[in-house]
Amino acid sequence: MATAPSVQRPRFNPSNSSGVSDVHRLHHDVPSLRNSDSNPSHFRFQSLISCPVDVPLELFEAAVSQLIHHPEYNSTLILRSETISDSDTTIPTSAPCLEGYHAVRNVHRKLLPRRPGRDSGLEQHCTLYAFETGEFAGLPSMLVLTPLVPEGESLPYYHPTVSHLAFRFIPSSITTTSESASAQSALRIEVIPLPGTPTDPNSRLYRTALALLDTLHRYLWGAFTHYQKRVQHDVLIPREIYQDVYLKMRERHKGIVNTWRETTDPLKHVFEDIGIATFLMLFWKDMFAASADLADVKELRDLRWTSWPRPSGGFLDLGCGNGLLTHILSSEGYSGYGIDLRARTSWAHYPDSSRAALKVHALDPTQFLSPDSSNDEEKFLWEPGVFLIGNHADELTPWLPVLATLTGASGYLSIPCCAWMFDERFTRSSAASALDFSDDESLDAAAGVVSSEAEDEAVFISSLGMGAEGTHKSQYSAYRIWLARLSRWLGWKIECDTLRIPSTRNWAIVGRERLPGDQSIFVDRARRIVEDVARRGTFKARTPEGKAHDRAS
Repeated sequence: MATAPSVQRPRFNPSNSSGVSDVHRLHHDVPSLRNSDSNPSHFRFQSLISCPVDVPLELFEAAVSQLIHHPEYNSTLILRSETISDSDTTIPTSAPCLEGYHAVRNVHRKLLPRRPGRDSGLEQHCTLYAFETGEFAGLPSMLVLTPLVPEGESLPYYHPTVSHLAFRFIPSSITTTSESASAQSALRIEVIPLPGTPTDPNSRLYRTALALLDTLHRYLWGAFTHYQKRVQHDVLIPREIYQDVYLKMRERHKGIVNTWRETTDPLKHVFEDIGIATFLMLFWKDMFAASADLADVKELRDLRWTSWPRPSGGFLDLGCGNGLLTHILSSEGYSGYGIDLRARTSWAHYPDSSRAALKVHALDPTQFLSPDSSNDEEKFLWEPGVFLIGNHADELTPWLPVLATLTGASGYLSIPCCAWMFDERFTRSSAASALDFSDDESLDAAAGVVSSEAEDEAVFISSLGMGAEGTHKSQYSAYRIWLARLSRWLGWKIECDTLRIPSTRNWAIVGRERLPGDQSIFVDRARRIVEDVARRGTFKARTPEGKAHDRAS
C-alpha cells in the first residue's frame, strides 16, 4: 500500500536492468512479455532500465496520459502531438499481442516536429495493456509506443530507433529483490530495438530511456500528491493554433537573427518578439471579431492574417526598445507606432515602413489629465481605439491601465519585468500606502465591482494564474498581484496568461473588456492617480539621450 505523500518527491533511483524480460525476473505467476507471434524471439522485449516507485498502480494510466498527450515535455525537437483516434474497443494489428496481457486502450497520435523543414512528422500507436488475471486484472499497467514508419522511410531523429518502446509498472506484490531491495513497486522501460542499435549505458537509446523513466516517475508522484501545474499556458489562445501560426511567423522573420545589430542575444530577442507578435495577432483576431472562428487559421498558406480583425486605432508599443516587435507587426500589415527615449541601432536598418512607425518620444503620463490633453505632436499616437503594448516596459508598466482608461483605448497587453510604481520602485510598503483599493466602497457598489479587500485573498491570487510562485513570498509575485488589483480598480476585467516565449518574465495581464457600471467612476480614479503623481512632482519623464534629443517628437 502506498505511503502518505511527503513534502518532496522520493529520490529517483534508477538501475541498469539490461537483459531479456522473462519469468526469471518475476514471480512464477507473471507471464513473460513475448509476443504470441509464431516467431516470438523476434518480438522479445529487452529491459533497459528500472527504478522503484511507491505509488498505487491505479495512478499509472493518468501518469502515462501525460506522456501520450505531451511528448514535447520530453523533447525540444517535438512541437506537440495531435490525437487521430482514441479507442478502448479498436486495437490496431500493429500493436503487439503480449502474453498475459490484453490491450485496453489505443491512442493513435501524430507527432509534429518543432522544425518541420528538418524533421518529418510521425504517426504512432500508444497502446495500454492490463493484466489478464490476478489481483490487478483489468488495471492498465503497461504502455507500448509503436511508431508507424511508411515503407521506404526512416524514423525521424527525435524518435528512438526502436520498433516498440514499453513503460511497465510492476506492482510490489509481484516484484522480487532483483527488482527492488525493499520490495517496492517498480517501473521499467523495455524496448525492441532496430537492428544494430546499441543499448549499453552510454548509448543514445539508454540515455533517452533514462530521461523518460525519470519523467514517468515524476508524473506518478505528481498524480499521487495531486500535483497542479505551476503555471497555466494557453488560457487566452489555444496552444495548437498559436503554434501553427508561430511556425509560419518564425520562418518569415528568423533571418533577423543573422542581421542583428544590437549587442543583446539575438536568439532570445528575435524569437521572443516573434512569439509576442503571434500572440497579439491571434488575440486581436479574437478580440475584435466576436464571431470569428480561430480554427480557420489552420490553413495558412495564403497568410490569411492579412485580413484578420485588428484594433481600429492601431497599436502603441510603449518603450519599444530595439523596435523589433513594432517592426514585425508593421511587416505583417498592422498599423501602429513604437516609441522610446532614443533611436536604437536597429531602427536604421529596418525597412521604410517600420522606420516610419518608430518614434523617439519621452512619454510623460502626468500630462494625461483628460482624454484630449495630448499636445498636437502627440495626438497622432493616441488614435481612438488604440491598443497599448507594454513589453517589459519598466517605469511605464503601471501606467498602461491608467492611460488606457484615460484615453479610451481599446485595451492593453502588459508583460511586466522590473517592478515599478508610478514614480518610484515597487516595494510592499510603498504599494500599501500608494493606493487603497478598498476605498470608495460606495463607488464600487455602484459600479458592480467587488473590492479586493472584501473577497477571498487566496481565490483572487489563484485567479491570476501565477502558479506556485503566486504568493506573497517574492517581490515579483507581489508586484503582479498589485498590478492586477490596479487594473480591476480602474475598471478592467482581469485576464492573465503565461506566454510561450523564451523569457522567465513571460506572465502577461491583458485588458480588453470594461467592467460594468458607470465608467466615469473609473476615469475619475485614473485622473486621481495622475493628479497625485503630478502633485508629488517626483515623476520625471526621461529625456532622449545624445543625438536622439534633436529628433524627439
